[in-house]
Amino acid sequence: MNLKSDAQHWGSLAKFFHWTIVLLIIMQATVGLVMVGMPKKPNIIPIYSFHKSVGLTIFALALLRLGWRAFDPRPAEPAGMPHWQVLGARAGHALLYVLLFAVPLSGWWFDSVSALRPLYWFGLSEIPHLTGPDKSIKDFASQTHAVLFWALSAVAVGHAAMAFIHQFINRDGTLLRMLPGGGGLASAPAAAISQSIPPLENSDAQIPPSASAADAAPPTREPGA
Repeated sequence: MNLKSDAQHWGSLAKFFHWTIVLLIIMQATVGLVMVGMPKKPNIIPIYSFHKSVGLTIFALALLRLGWRAFDPRPAEPAGMPHWQVLGARAGHALLYVLLFAVPLSGWWFDSVSALRPLYWFGLSEIPHLTGPDKSIKDFASQTHAVLFWALSAVAVGHAAMAFIHQFINRDGTLLRMLPGGGGLASAPAAAISQSIPPLENSDAQIPPSASAADAAPPTREPGA
């Protein structure tokens, strides 16, 4: 598998960034939704710290992914894709990138204005706050983080839905291009693949009458035999 993308497929590094971020977002969303419903006790602090560390990791991976896109060619759009769908896909990708940065940054900002405790990345290194403590905007920062999270969830679900529509309804191989190991068949619709298979020989071909009669006639016996 090539490290860089080509005209038909995403490269292995682009796939690594994509699926790692997807898995981290799913885990982050699950932890976050469970976390906010738990009683505010000291034993919840490690869960909040883990949530913040994963958010910082997503932010860093999004930066690396965006930097890699500057050097990595984007695969061509599927043949026959309407222009308005191309524009919609580009706009959706741009919005995803904006939210991938906005959600972790808003969480970082919320942690900074709250100033509850130092921010550490998985307990390994201290991360500086974005701003000084400000209790007056703490609730606003929290609400901003929540709204951006739900916006990212909606856009991500829409992105996944369109990928499934392209793959299983339009049958243009869009999803296969991003799947790990997705290769050769990704750029060929199912119809084109079926047309490339040569037809089988006709097993019901007629046998010439003379040949069938000769085969069917019993052998003649010599006189006196």
